Amino acid sequence: MHSDTYRDPARLRDEIEGVLEFYYPTCIDERGGYVAQLDEVDGRVYDPDPKHLVATCRFVANFSVAATLGIGEGGEGGEEDERRNGRGVHGNEDGENWCVDAAEHGLAFLEGFHRDPDSGGYHWLLDVREPVDRTLSCYGHAFVLLAVARAEAAGVPGSGGDVEAVADLVTRRFWEPQHGLCASEFGPGWEDESDYRGQNENMHACEAMLAAYETTGDEEYLDRAVTIARRLTVELAEETDGLIWEHYTDDWEHDFAYNRDEPDHQFRPWGYQPGHHAEWAKLLGGIARHRDDDWLLRRASALFDAAVDRGWDDERGGFYYTFGRDGEPLATDKYGWPVAEAIGAAAVLGERTGEDRYRDWYDRLWAYADEHLVNRPRANWYGKLTEGNDRIDTDEGPAVEPGYHPIGACLEGIRSAEGW
Repeated sequence: MHSDTYRDPARLRDEIEGVLEFYYPTCIDERGGYVAQLDEVDGRVYDPDPKHLVATCRFVANFSVAATLGIGEGGEGGEEDERRNGRGVHGNEDGENWCVDAAEHGLAFLEGFHRDPDSGGYHWLLDVREPVDRTLSCYGHAFVLLAVARAEAAGVPGSGGDVEAVADLVTRRFWEPQHGLCASEFGPGWEDESDYRGQNENMHACEAMLAAYETTGDEEYLDRAVTIARRLTVELAEETDGLIWEHYTDDWEHDFAYNRDEPDHQFRPWGYQPGHHAEWAKLLGGIARHRDDDWLLRRASALFDAAVDRGWDDERGGFYYTFGRDGEPLATDKYGWPVAEAIGAAAVLGERTGEDRYRDWYDRLWAYADEHLVNRPRANWYGKLTEGNDRIDTDEGPAVEPGYHPIGACLEGIRSAEGW
């Protein structure tokens, strides 16, 4: 299958639907929320109980994006419509939308069980319905904001007004106006503030504020997204030759000692992450749809170049997980999410700049994904590969990635298609 078919919005919608059909309806837990722990090869449930805040929010966001694109609607087109729109596979009746139903199901669990009625914040991890980790994380709360913004945009019942409430919570609890960035995490009850500061949670806060703006039109959210983006990708990156470091002290000084011996840490590795450079390129390009500041596309292009020049394996394809301050690869395992983020970045930069090199990278990245990451004939993606592109089994611990990154890649391809 030639990769240029991924320039067709209809094909990208099919990919989104295919990712969701891998999870749905198995992911719907009758006890509430979602089951995220599905084997990425055959879809079997390997642990039904952990409910991670990020997974819950990403499911809500995914189903809401699909509903916004018209995926999941009941139809009257005969046997094929019955299979694809849910009456045969998903059990919905004509006129209903299984994606809306699934998003509503997750929103109810998010508010009913992840949310702590005493602190107003959202628990990091539940065992079925019981909190087992009450950490109040900016990373997690950013995804709550993203989820409610996507749900409100899709018209999911019960989502009205959530954007303002959650954005206010994020601002009151995490925003540090003297730095123009967010604190990282607190203990239960907003006690015991961590002295760690991270770019990753701020990147997702930027993403969430952008989504909140696109849903509501409130310029305050866009201003907040721009402030975070400029602080991290311009001002702080000036101290590291234009690259984005992951870890900082509580006064936002670069912390080059943090996790020095853990370049392969799943969430906070030492070193530079090519995937986050690509992800920031995508976000800056997305902001440039609404603001014409020259620095946005200039920095987006530079960050995309940094990702592919320093992180891409020219021999075997794929992104190394991290590279060191000397520019050499450190952790050489390859995750699926950086490829998805780079696809999204190539799509939006191709749209905004008109340059063929981004379209070429878009095709090249999809070709790699098709060969090594997409679980055909299904459409879900493998999470992690070796340096030689062999799949690594990830069936342990709470899962947090139910297709959010590949669905995001397809969404940017759809949004950018008219500019091509």
